[in-house]
Amino acid sequence: HNLIYFVTCSHGQMGHTQMNKEDDNKKKTDEELVHLRREIGLLPAVSFIIGTVVGSGIFIAPKGVLMNSGSVELSLLVWGLCGVLSLFGALCYAELGTTFTKSGGHFTYLLETLGPLPAFLRLWVEFFFTRPASSSLVSLAFGRYVVEPFFAPCAAPTMLIKLVSILGVTFLVAVNCWSVRMASHIQVSLTFIKMFALVLIIIPGIIALVKGKTENFQNGFEFESLTLDRLPLAIYNGLYAYSGCSYITLSVSCLNRNIPLAIISSMVTVTVLYVLVNVAYYTMLAPTELLLSDAVAVTFATCALQGLDSVIPVLVALSCLGTLNGGIFVSPRILFVGAREGYWPQIFSTIHIRRHTPLPALLLMYPLMVIMLISGDISQLISLTSFSHWFFIALATLGMLIHRYRFPLHPRPFKVPLVVAVTFTAVSFFIVGLSLYSDPWNTGCSCVVTLSGAPVYYLTVYHFCLPPTWRRIFSKSHTCKAFEVLVHLSCKMD
Repeated sequence: HNLIYFVTCSHGQMGHTQMNKEDDNKKKTDEELVHLRREIGLLPAVSFIIGTVVGSGIFIAPKGVLMNSGSVELSLLVWGLCGVLSLFGALCYAELGTTFTKSGGHFTYLLETLGPLPAFLRLWVEFFFTRPASSSLVSLAFGRYVVEPFFAPCAAPTMLIKLVSILGVTFLVAVNCWSVRMASHIQVSLTFIKMFALVLIIIPGIIALVKGKTENFQNGFEFESLTLDRLPLAIYNGLYAYSGCSYITLSVSCLNRNIPLAIISSMVTVTVLYVLVNVAYYTMLAPTELLLSDAVAVTFATCALQGLDSVIPVLVALSCLGTLNGGIFVSPRILFVGAREGYWPQIFSTIHIRRHTPLPALLLMYPLMVIMLISGDISQLISLTSFSHWFFIALATLGMLIHRYRFPLHPRPFKVPLVVAVTFTAVSFFIVGLSLYSDPWNTGCSCVVTLSGAPVYYLTVYHFCLPPTWRRIFSKSHTCKAFEVLVHLSCKMD
């Protein structure tokens, strides 16, 4: 039986474990110096961003964007505006990522700019709500595209879809527990596959458009079909397809060079691809056909790619798998940093001594993903997660502006233009506020879940009326001390 040691890392220092007293003066080896390594270069960073952004969204969201915008041209305008807004946000995160180079993503940005309470609420929502919901949403799309071709034209069994979805989540959690490098290689491969899937959709649509198939673009911009209560829902659906560009700073090497290049190049690529994919959809499918379809890419393949209609579901499923892998990769690292700083239970700051992966965080998040997956519905999950997701993005960029004002001399290797930062922050808060009007139930539930973390913060982190024995779970002083968790395995890890 092998023994696996997990050690805590606190305040940026590399944790170590003492194997025995006789080795006290022994020279430190790689196994004794344990930390989450920055092993992601420029190409893998671009792959992780594109791989995380491009996934189920472009195959699910077109229906919601068209339904809530009211016309083909307006839906294309929404897609373009969402791309520009996401690019603005990506530029803001490029500044945040190069200004605050510690791992932690949203948590670190909020902690450094707005203080501990918003940062803790971000951890709270990430662990209990947004990550399980987002992962279950994408995995359900993965399961649907895997199972449905075997039952067409009949409906696929819901339980079988969820079973396949659970298998996909389990596989990727296992990969991310095993090796950062393996997860990176898988992400690069899946990114190229999903790019191929998008190109396979774009080419026949553009060819048909050039040949004169333009009947679905004849009505022009029907602004009377767009109402104030539907606008946020259209934008939310579009922005859902663009989400994921803000996390890759967690493990990127050469931050000052790679983060701006990776974010800008990947988001421009994604925006162009998304607009072209939707043009292809509308060229081959009438708006009514698109609205009636539960799997837009499959409907498109049946119409435009005779003979390849069985290939598209496989490519779409792999695209969803790439998005799921990106989310599973980054989320435990946010919790790891939060625990290392003393704002989350100590167990989340432990990593595998040889694999250098946040194994406990992954294993503790896994049951929540499965529970949310079993009980989840795709359309409702989008509405539930959008409020919290964009609320904290808006807070992070607001904190960036406040930090600029308070600390003008702080080194900023990459500085986004002020007009871009202000525009993105204002639009983000506007969309979040307007969603309370357009979808009060789902937005209200998301708001309640977010704010429910406030009393937990004051009880656990702020130590308000908390018994002394409970305080040790969250105590910053205790996160500095190494401890070992021994897990017996029936086979060797190496």
